[in-house]
Amino acid sequence: MAPDSTPLVQRLLPLDLFQGKTVFVTGGGSGINLGVAQTFAALGARVAICGRTQARLDAAASELRAHGAQVCAVAADVRDYAALEAALARSEAELGQVDVLVCGAAGNFVAPAERLSPNGFKSVIDIDLLGSFNAARAAFDQLRRTRGCVLFISAGMAYMPHAFQAHVGAAKAGIDMLMRNLALEWGPHGIRCNSIVPGPIEGTEGVKRLFDADTMLAGVPLGRMGTVDDIGRMAAVLASPLASYVTGCVVVCDGGQNLAGSALFNAGAARALAAPAGA
Repeated sequence: MAPDSTPLVQRLLPLDLFQGKTVFVTGGGSGINLGVAQTFAALGARVAICGRTQARLDAAASELRAHGAQVCAVAADVRDYAALEAALARSEAELGQVDVLVCGAAGNFVAPAERLSPNGFKSVIDIDLLGSFNAARAAFDQLRRTRGCVLFISAGMAYMPHAFQAHVGAAKAGIDMLMRNLALEWGPHGIRCNSIVPGPIEGTEGVKRLFDADTMLAGVPLGRMGTVDDIGRMAAVLASPLASYVTGCVVVCDGGQNLAGSALFNAGAARALAAPAGA
């Protein structure tokens, strides 16, 4: 018998799980966030994506439409609240009110704290933390009407120190506390809020820059790299009725990487900083 080529998520979850639902993903033009958008599209959702580059969004939209999804792709910088309001208004007009908001837009680079410029620190805080608040605040009225949910894409830097990541750690820790506050305040409106912490995800720019496969796998108890599908499936479960009583939680999806600490990341980041420019 030939192996079943149907994606795992479609074999495990109903294909119409998000039929009639609208999912809005910030930073949805590439990487983990596009993978999350693809999972929702494969399960019947209408999908809106925003990011800073329209050409990248258009390419991502083509991938999402291949799953049969209705798609709205609109350029918006999450640091610009008015631009997000406009993007969400367009999404509502084209796809209907938002049921699931995924706050995934993020910025990152490695830098020793003593050489990190105030503007560099502020840039990551603005994209990650302020951008997450802007998206959640701009989507609130729609989420209140749909009794929807918000998923924040966090990182291990939020709860464990990583070398050369003072800016990222501050931003992601802020996101997780923002998530908890919103879960507390917006619960009475029927809105659930949770964070997902991805581990090392194969094919992403950060993993390619900081690690070789053997070094990375040595620090992951499950013995493999994660995939964007791993994060997408976790997002789908958390956004579904399967998790209807789950809110205010940080869900770590990293193969157990956090159990061993950040030493491997720190060594990889140090090598990346020492490498000649352009190497």
